Amino acid sequence: MCDVSSLGALRSIYGAPAKASLVKEANLITSHYRAYIEASPFAVLSTNSHEGLDCSPRGGPPGFVSVRDSKTLLLPDRLGNNRLDSLSNIIADARVGLLFLIPGVSNTLRVKGRAAITTESELVRLFAIEDKVPRTVIVVTVTAVYFQCTRAISRADLWNGRKHVDPKSLPTAGQILAALSNEQIRATEHDARWQRVALD
Repeated sequence: MCDVSSLGALRSIYGAPAKASLVKEANLITSHYRAYIEASPFAVLSTNSHEGLDCSPRGGPPGFVSVRDSKTLLLPDRLGNNRLDSLSNIIADARVGLLFLIPGVSNTLRVKGRAAITTESELVRLFAIEDKVPRTVIVVTVTAVYFQCTRAISRADLWNGRKHVDPKSLPTAGQILAALSNEQIRATEHDARWQRVALD
């Protein structure tokens, strides 16, 4: 094994970054990057604390993450499991990252910034869906935004429906929980309940 332990050694392996990979980074949300955010129904939120890193999937109708202005994003925190991993991490360390995906589009969008959590009624009400409002809104002050080129999505052939995995070929959430809890959680009961609340 030959570990790479310095930036110089790492750069000697990969060489200099392409010009386009540097030019694409902006410190605000341009009109082009705003179009990506407003078209995206899914993002991954990364957070950090002294206990380690975390990534959390977030989703909603396209544009569920709202662009307040060229430096600010608003992300509703909707009903979940109350573990509060992401929110706890934000309190410990404000640095966050977001990766936006758009079905059928191979480019993704990466955002870096600093986050705060608010219960301000005006902001919370912005995200009401059928009278259901999030308990909090994550306010992200953007420090960097850039698109990620198509290679990863293209290599994965992610949007090719012919290659989608049949969910029945994998364990359900209930089956996983039943095994980990020594059957204290019943698989069929959990899966049936989850089907009823998944869209809340």
